[in-house]
Amino acid sequence: MSRTVFLMIALMLLFMYVGNLIDGQNGMQTAFLAACGMNFFSYFFSDKLVLKQYNAQEATPQSAPELYKIVQRLSAKSGLPMPKVYIIPEQVPNAFATGRSPNHAAVAATQGLLNLMTPEEIEGVLAHEMSHVKHRDILIGTIAATFAGAIAMLANTARIGTSQSNSQNRNSGILAAILMPIAATIIRMTISRTREYKADEGAAYLTGHPEWLMSALSKLEDYSRNYQMQRATSQTAHMFIMNPFNGLSGSLTQLFATHPSTKDRLKALDGIRKKMQ
Repeated sequence: MSRTVFLMIALMLLFMYVGNLIDGQNGMQTAFLAACGMNFFSYFFSDKLVLKQYNAQEATPQSAPELYKIVQRLSAKSGLPMPKVYIIPEQVPNAFATGRSPNHAAVAATQGLLNLMTPEEIEGVLAHEMSHVKHRDILIGTIAATFAGAIAMLANTARIGTSQSNSQNRNSGILAAILMPIAATIIRMTISRTREYKADEGAAYLTGHPEWLMSALSKLEDYSRNYQMQRATSQTAHMFIMNPFNGLSGSLTQLFATHPSTKDRLKALDGIRKKMQ
């Protein structure tokens, strides 16, 4: 967690620096207060918003008995409260977890994932999501995304404000306004990739079968190259087990990727599998 904490602090410092560009000490204070307000909103309401965005329907023991049993089993093994379970009416296979804490968590899988995967693969995927819940990764990712977006907005304001300054200040202000959002995005994506590796590792030990998640990731990778989720947005891409825009990444470098490459994830999981054997 120490690396994630360091990166989160770096995001906050960037946020306050851009605030300083706008209005000195007052700008920094305004930036800090704005960050507190956005984090408060994200903490309490982001889970409801994202479930509504994807039209997720709550599953019950009656409506989805097999799915519900898998989550119950994982919940008991991990020592976590039973999260709410949702099914997203979407044929592209994917899944995510949301909620501000283990006591207010939800896991969601698309109908496509339930149709495509074996029960063991579904358990591997949901174990990955339960690991996110246990590590509070959803909250961490939401805060990181909030900071990165706020930095972009503040940087744009700073660029406009410095356009009226003298030539030297104007150039330095514009340069900072361009570079700071890029730096914030890189930090945000690094946090996201770090937490994905940890969730994969947690899933491997939770199920005792790393090969289940390995098989599921291979299927998700193959599918994501050709299909994209209908309601997917860049703001929520980091939440999914597989980036919904994976097939559209093209020449984008791994530096700006929300997830590690599937090849690297499979390699890490294979290393865990060998250790367990």
